[in-house]
Amino acid sequence: MSQNYKEIYDQSIKNKEDFWNKVSDDIFWFSKPTKILNTDNPPFYKWFQDGTTNTCYNALDFHIDNALGDKTALIWDSPITNSKATYTFKELRDEVAIFAGALKNQGATKGDRVIIYMPMIPEAVIAMLACARIGAIHSVVFGGFASNELANRIDDSKAKIIISASCGYEPGRTVEYKPLLNKAIEIAKHKPEKCIIFQRKDFKANLDSKLDVDWEEILKEAKPVECEKMRGSDYAYILYTSGTTGLPKGIVRDIGGHIVALKWTMKNIYNINQDDVWWSASDIGWIVGHSYIVYAPLFYGCTTVLFEGKPVGTPDAGVFWRVISEHNVKSLFTAPTAIRAIKKEDPDGEFFKKYDLSKFDKLFLAGERADPDTIKWFEKLSNSPVIDHWWQTETSWAITSDCTGIESFPVKYGSAFKPVPGYDLKVLNAEGKEVGPGKMGDIVVKLPLPPGTFPTLWGADKRYKENYMSTYPGYYQTYDAGHIDEDGYVWIMSRTDDIINVAGHRLSTGAIEEVLAEHRNVAECAVIGIADKLKGQLPIGLLALKAGVTRDKKDIISECIKMVREKVGPVAAFKIAIVVKRLPKTRSGKVLRGTVRKIADNEPYKMPATIDDPAILDEIKADLIENKILKL
Repeated sequence: MSQNYKEIYDQSIKNKEDFWNKVSDDIFWFSKPTKILNTDNPPFYKWFQDGTTNTCYNALDFHIDNALGDKTALIWDSPITNSKATYTFKELRDEVAIFAGALKNQGATKGDRVIIYMPMIPEAVIAMLACARIGAIHSVVFGGFASNELANRIDDSKAKIIISASCGYEPGRTVEYKPLLNKAIEIAKHKPEKCIIFQRKDFKANLDSKLDVDWEEILKEAKPVECEKMRGSDYAYILYTSGTTGLPKGIVRDIGGHIVALKWTMKNIYNINQDDVWWSASDIGWIVGHSYIVYAPLFYGCTTVLFEGKPVGTPDAGVFWRVISEHNVKSLFTAPTAIRAIKKEDPDGEFFKKYDLSKFDKLFLAGERADPDTIKWFEKLSNSPVIDHWWQTETSWAITSDCTGIESFPVKYGSAFKPVPGYDLKVLNAEGKEVGPGKMGDIVVKLPLPPGTFPTLWGADKRYKENYMSTYPGYYQTYDAGHIDEDGYVWIMSRTDDIINVAGHRLSTGAIEEVLAEHRNVAECAVIGIADKLKGQLPIGLLALKAGVTRDKKDIISECIKMVREKVGPVAAFKIAIVVKRLPKTRSGKVLRGTVRKIADNEPYKMPATIDDPAILDEIKADLIENKILKL
């Protein structure tokens, strides 16, 4: 008889070493670990430290060994260039093995850092897996990222080699990568030894004969290489997270725990089988792209989709449904902002109706809190469940979810379901005491964290300990706030810094946003707390309306204020909202609430490196001045 969620969850918390030892039997080891968890130096826990394995072997060679070599591993779909391609596990392995040989010829060896600065093309995946094959540590940087940010990552990682492409494509424009890369190298104190440039078909970059080598040219001299034997505690990659201030944090991932945890998630969280097609509509520059475009689906042996396009504009708001229909995608994982963008352009779902989506099973959302209105819109449109789950760059896989491969639970709109096995989740108050069901506080995870999460920061053990492990000793601080209800569902209401204090009452901006999103004319919204002499802070609502709305803005604002008063209560003191053309977001879809708050309070702010469109901040500033919120 199969076990239920509670039994499996309890095992993972009470007997964690036994639990993960059994899970680790499912991956390939050159030599199995003799010690599952090293607890000698808290909070620096090490999983599977003395086992030997290889990331690339588990992603590709293992499946070929098990007679799956002719099965489709990767589908590339690029509506922005009208291109498509497919790779079997054997075809992908062969390309990876020879590029790994080329990397070695260029001087890359085990432990060297290699920056990958590329668009959403198969060569980016090949580069990641080739690094893994030879034991080099890759650091993927979002293609087209600003030069100074790229320079920071070159300096911190001390990258020996940079792999890039001639360009990336955005709707209506070509982003030349080479000038950005050249400037980054010029700014950086550390200089890479080589840059490998993949020339895209319709756009060629000028190469520097001293530094640059052509991707195709170096393949001519290369021979395929086998996988390096790596220790379980060696690092697979560095992924930098950007804050609005200070240097980015280099999240590292250990090889053994990464393979074990991610392979387990595909069946247990997402209920994917090896014959299924899985699509994560993200970017390889973000953690979702690392974990669920590349590594987890390939470890598991299913087919993964690599998409070069946007939810709207490549060419229209129906492109997601076209991809799902054409490639028989079982489940999609994306950010709520992508679905909101589609909903804004196509509120009645006319594009959805054009495609056969009968094989589609579930939509998984993460990255920002999914408002119930968006979830209900998609449920009604597709007749498919929507799972809003919660995780972080630091963890690399879900902290809470509906574990659909174990046992599914009813949706509670606004919640992120229940803790995933492995995560001992608590809600603590400012004094570090656990609070009861429904009480708001800081959400933390009792140490040790499960496998696949970050064991430290690159070259910054002290920062790791101080930033994440010191506020509540014995716990990892997630910097998210919320509560756990009487049924064990977790409600992520806001980042810790999105809790506002109105006349002594701690309020979650997420709770107000949830109400505003229910308004029939509102496509998406954000709430920020601005400084107020009387009440300390006051909430301000920013409302982006659905396409085609012609009603008077004042009427919409008045209705929204009334809704918040009725559903949150007068305590929210919600009296001000403005209509904006669009919300400022990062490229991964997170709304830049902190930056807007600083603009509204007339405080100095730094342009976030991850911003999708810098021009939007001037738009917001003008809106705030026009509505007399920002007084210069």
